[in-house]
Amino acid sequence: MLCATSRLLAARAASALPAHPRGRGPAPRSRRRELHFPGHPELPPGDFLAGRFARPSVLAGRRAILRRGRMPPAAGGGLAGSELRPRRSRCGSRAARAAGRDGATEAATARSPKRPAPPSSRRFEAAGRWALLALVTLTSFATRFHRLDQPPHICWDETHFGKMGSYYINRTFFFDVHPPLGKMLIGLAGYLSGYDGSFLFQKPGDNYEHHSYMGMRGFCAFLGSMLIPLAYLTVLELSRSLPAALLTAALLTFDTGCLTLSQYILLDPILMFFIMAAMLSMVKYNACASRPFSAPWWFWLSLTGINLAGALGVKFVGLFIILQVGWNTLSDLWHLFGDLSLSMVTLGKHLTARILCLIVLPLALYIATYAVHFMVLNKSGPGDGFFSSAFQARLSGNNLHNASIPEHLAYGSVITVKNLRMAIGYLHSHRHFYPEGIGARQQQVTTYLHKDYNNLWIIKKHNSNSDPLDPSLPVEFVRHGDIIRLEHKETSRNLHSHYHEAPLTRKHYQVTGYGINGSGDSNDFWRIEVINRKFGNRIKVLRSRIRLIHLVTGCVLGSSGKVLPKWGWEQLEVTCTPYLKETLSSIWNVEDHINPKLPNISLEVLQPSFPEIMLESHMVMIRGNNGLKPKDNEFTSKPWHWPINFQGLRFSGVNDTDFRVYLLGNPVVWWLNLLSIALYVLSASVFAVAVQRGACLPAEVEGLSQVLLRGGGQLLFGWMMHYFPFFLMGRVLYFHHYFPAMLFSSMLTGLLWDTLLQLCAWSLASYPLARCVHALGILSLLLGTAYSFYLFHPLAYGMVGPLAQDPRSPMAGLRWLESWDF
Repeated sequence: MLCATSRLLAARAASALPAHPRGRGPAPRSRRRELHFPGHPELPPGDFLAGRFARPSVLAGRRAILRRGRMPPAAGGGLAGSELRPRRSRCGSRAARAAGRDGATEAATARSPKRPAPPSSRRFEAAGRWALLALVTLTSFATRFHRLDQPPHICWDETHFGKMGSYYINRTFFFDVHPPLGKMLIGLAGYLSGYDGSFLFQKPGDNYEHHSYMGMRGFCAFLGSMLIPLAYLTVLELSRSLPAALLTAALLTFDTGCLTLSQYILLDPILMFFIMAAMLSMVKYNACASRPFSAPWWFWLSLTGINLAGALGVKFVGLFIILQVGWNTLSDLWHLFGDLSLSMVTLGKHLTARILCLIVLPLALYIATYAVHFMVLNKSGPGDGFFSSAFQARLSGNNLHNASIPEHLAYGSVITVKNLRMAIGYLHSHRHFYPEGIGARQQQVTTYLHKDYNNLWIIKKHNSNSDPLDPSLPVEFVRHGDIIRLEHKETSRNLHSHYHEAPLTRKHYQVTGYGINGSGDSNDFWRIEVINRKFGNRIKVLRSRIRLIHLVTGCVLGSSGKVLPKWGWEQLEVTCTPYLKETLSSIWNVEDHINPKLPNISLEVLQPSFPEIMLESHMVMIRGNNGLKPKDNEFTSKPWHWPINFQGLRFSGVNDTDFRVYLLGNPVVWWLNLLSIALYVLSASVFAVAVQRGACLPAEVEGLSQVLLRGGGQLLFGWMMHYFPFFLMGRVLYFHHYFPAMLFSSMLTGLLWDTLLQLCAWSLASYPLARCVHALGILSLLLGTAYSFYLFHPLAYGMVGPLAQDPRSPMAGLRWLESWDF
């Protein structure tokens, strides 16, 4: 009713007024308030610096946009808002309302033109913004580099990633479940800072002594320090509000969890750096949507692709930021497709640019990291056994490198038998027996991933005890379909199976070592078969894919891949499966082959190509990731524990005499983030329903709602993408996996509270102190966060003395949850 009455009065007034000089309708007699969108790049930043709403009388750029009938985009939102077509609401079309305001403000401007800000004022505002960014950056670096040398011993996973940095310096091949970029950068930082790669990194608590470790810690601390300015700039671009960006920076600067992760030789600060850099690049590229194919547009688009390659090159969870950028890109292209003013050629250029910068470029860089990885690590090391025989043949120092071995398998040969399933290893036995109650109490047979003398077996005929290596006897080759015995070289017991159940896998039979000096019974007989070969064919070393069929039970020798308990030395279970289907776990090949009666051939012809190496390494990494098990005395956690800060991780020390470091988020920051997520979902839902229903929102509220829905929506989506997939993972999980999601929740908190406080200030505009509401709210949040950091900073910088359970401990009053074990 009110809107209809207003339109009727406006129409009557228009009929009584002279025409507008340009023929666009009647010139209004009074100034009307212009629609204002906080966050639009065309608005003066000084209004946000003061924490107030801008009310400019006229903006030439805004008028041009409104004449085209388009909504102005929120900063960082790309084309998500700029391509919306005007639609009818209960207050008429937005284009009509905008045009009416345009005419009113133009007439008002003719009577009272607004003077542009003097150049000195603009320079002062720009200097203020740069000074604030410098302050944020300096504070971040100061907190991360403070006491960086403490403790001077290995903390938590430094034992892994420091050791891997040493492997790069020594060019020794190793296996890890993560892609190589992060470890390569750690090794490079150590090399450039004078570390020689000689420290063993055996276990947490070992002192570094005279070894140079500060270069590697300093590199991780540098990237961890950069997280704060990156988050600051991202929120500033999404909201165009300095208070929102400053609050985000404070939340991350004063979080003890982010601080702890940034001070040690870990992959987490490197991963989070690339994630945040990709997020900022994407937001900046979105902001350049009005200038496609310009130099800044190409720069930020390409930089996004580079950072995506970096994130995935450190850990596979970098895939989450790739999915977020991919969704943003698809949305961007969808809106471009709906713009009928663009030709198909232009749309093709947009699509091609994104394919080149966001797919081809990251993929090329990702592959390049592996090329460098394989080129640098060219010496045999502890990771050889995880890979195929052909892969090992390229490693200097491996017994297969430049080796010459007999081509065909013969009786009397000493061999190793390797399973073709990734990361299973070699057929292995040792002098230990299966414990009482686990099948027959006979010698254990397992698979083992590393080279070892206990991997050696002698291949013999099933019905003869003569020595095949006797020079007077002719060489007799093993052929497809032969019945053989495998005698363990170190213990002289035969590979054996029977109807007893396997230790871990139900309905599979136990495999043991049985007999004395090679003599046993008929359960030691196996038929050797070559996949896809005819009976009577010779068996080739490395090339032939073989199966061993137990003659009595008819089962097939294989490995379940399950890890045996400590009585089995945590090696992998070997079983005899009655299911005869061909699977990689039941297929083997002969790798080492020693027989002095046979001529040798070179193995250079067997070395794999680079694509084959890439594929194999990824298969091994994926399998290794799924098989990760917790370490001794280590607390794992569940994803629902993480946002509530339920339980931390011990980085260093256990007793009251130890130097203790405990990974735990600042509870004030984390619980504020959790509250903000719930509050955002509620407030964004209200605004989304109001906008969808075409409600008449005041200009200031409508502008803030766009910032909240578009900018906040991207941050909420980032939090969800980096958190919820962990509920689907079957591998072991730790508390530190949540920290990339925590970055997004902190940015969302900064944007949300700044927006809500601005809305409060607008609603109290009639009161004298309304302008102070926003400033006081932001200041209270900043001071509260800083004070909580003052209370909990010993968790990150180290504690010595009584544990928190002791009333004498200075941390006793800060143990707010029983699960906090510091």
